[in-house]
Amino acid sequence: MQPNPRPHESTARPQRRARRRALYVAAVLGLSLAASACGGGDGDADTSAPEPTGDPLPADVDTILEVSAATMGATTSVAFQLERSGAPVYIDEFDSISINRADGQFEVPRSAQAVLEVEVNGDLTTELAAIALNDEIWLSNPVTGDFEPLPPGIELDPSMFFDPKNGWQPLMAGLTDVTLHGLVERDGAERYHLSATAPAEQVEIITARLVRDVSVDIDFWLQPVSGAVMAAEFTTEFPDGDVDWMLTLSDYGADFDIEPPRGVVTNNVSDSEMVTA
Repeated sequence: MQPNPRPHESTARPQRRARRRALYVAAVLGLSLAASACGGGDGDADTSAPEPTGDPLPADVDTILEVSAATMGATTSVAFQLERSGAPVYIDEFDSISINRADGQFEVPRSAQAVLEVEVNGDLTTELAAIALNDEIWLSNPVTGDFEPLPPGIELDPSMFFDPKNGWQPLMAGLTDVTLHGLVERDGAERYHLSATAPAEQVEIITARLVRDVSVDIDFWLQPVSGAVMAAEFTTEFPDGDVDWMLTLSDYGADFDIEPPRGVVTNNVSDSEMVTA
C-alpha cells in the first residue's frame, strides 16, 4: 500500500506555482509599464517605445499567457498594422469596398487614426484615412480628401482595431488548445511562438468586427519579457473563399498625436468652436 500523502500535499504545489506566476505577472507588468513610460515624444520626435529587456519569461504556457493577458490589458497605446490577402472582405453594405490593409495608432480609451488601403469594385485601389475619437468617426473623402462623418452603411471604427480590456486581455486569458513552440527569431528579434484557438467574441473585437461568429486558430509571436503580442497570423473562411490575416503590433506605450480632423466641429466642443489645427 502506498503511504498517504502529507496533508494538503496535493494542493500545495499548484498553489505555490500560482503564487510564483502572480509574482511574475506583477514584476513583468511593472517592467513593461516602466519601459512604456520611457517612450514617446511630441512634435516630430521619434514616437517609438523601447522593448523591455531582461530574462525571458519561463517557458511555461500558463505563466506566459497570464503575463501576456495582464500586459495587453494594461496597454495605453500601440501602433497596429493589419494586412489581408485572399478573398475580399467588404466594409460597406453594398459589397463594393474591400479592405486590403490598415496602418494606424491607438490610444486609450478610444482614440485611433489609420490609413486604409481599400479596393473599390474590384479594380480600383486607393487609400482612405480614418480618425476615431470616443464615439465620433471621420473618414476622408476619396475625391476631395476632406474628412467627413462616417457615412451610413460603412462599418469601420479604427479604434476597434485594438481594445485592451474587452479584446486582448480576455482573448489571451481565454485561449484554448495552446501549444508553445519555444523561442524563435522573427523580424530580427527573439519571440515566444504560440499557436492556439481564440474565442469568437474576442476575435470579432480585435479585427474591428471584420471577422464574426467564428473561433479562429491563431499563431502568436510574443515579446519574451513582457508577453506583449507583437504579431499574429490566422486564416478565416468567407463566402468568396479563405482570407489570410497578418497583424503586427509595435510601439507599445508611445505618445501618438491623435486629434480631430482640421475644420470639423466635434461633439466635445461648443457649436461655435471648430478644430483648425
